[in-house]
Amino acid sequence: MQESEFQHLKIERNGHIATVTFDRPEKSNALNYAHLAEIEAAAHGFRDDVETRVVIFTGAGKHFSSGADLSDPGSADQVPLSLRRRRARIGERAIDALCDIDQITIAAWNGAAMGGGACIATALDFRIGADDCFMQYPEVDIGVNLMWKSLPLIVHLTGPARAKQLVAGGARINAEKLLEWGVLDELVPREALLTSAFTLAERYVDKPPVAVQMIKRSINQLVSALDRAVMHMDADQNLFAQTSGDRDEALRAYLAKEKPTFTGD
Repeated sequence: MQESEFQHLKIERNGHIATVTFDRPEKSNALNYAHLAEIEAAAHGFRDDVETRVVIFTGAGKHFSSGADLSDPGSADQVPLSLRRRRARIGERAIDALCDIDQITIAAWNGAAMGGGACIATALDFRIGADDCFMQYPEVDIGVNLMWKSLPLIVHLTGPARAKQLVAGGARINAEKLLEWGVLDELVPREALLTSAFTLAERYVDKPPVAVQMIKRSINQLVSALDRAVMHMDADQNLFAQTSGDRDEALRAYLAKEKPTFTGD
């Protein structure tokens, strides 16, 4: 896929710095199948790009990304299970592609990073947050587990107890606490977000790219050696969770803004 074909992303280049902007502001940059496929393609597009040394990711409009688009028909029940399994892994593929970018990656995090949006933010090397940013994993509140092989990413950043608050408890964490917990590397006023991201990017632009990229890959391999092996079935677990009565009740209550009643079935 060529950059000119992207409908949900914009890519701009300024010297050795590329900026990828999620461009569905009318949907708070919710992630449908097509959007995730473009993120995967964009990440792979940097593979042979020797001019770009740093890639900044941000969201158009108010939010970084509100997470999976629940109106997306891409995982509809009518398609065969074999196809649903493959399509369910599009988020996993996008996250893997982001983690595998050789260049330094920075999240310029505005507003919400929820669910899949939080997965994207944690897959990048650094996170600069605007003072209006927040994180939440709402999957548990709609009766399913976190997918996209992204659970280890938040555990690495926050430790197991805080990760449980976020993922099992569905806690919404504001900017100040994200900085305190180590999810953010820097917290800045909203109007200074992109300027601050470029300042950080320029620090790495001025370093020898081969050395930087080898160091990055070595560190990532050191901390994540078992991640993919442990998380290889999270998409199947998600599909299994969707068959439960509690999933139906969770989704009904979530959309109706009512308190659910769970039975463990």
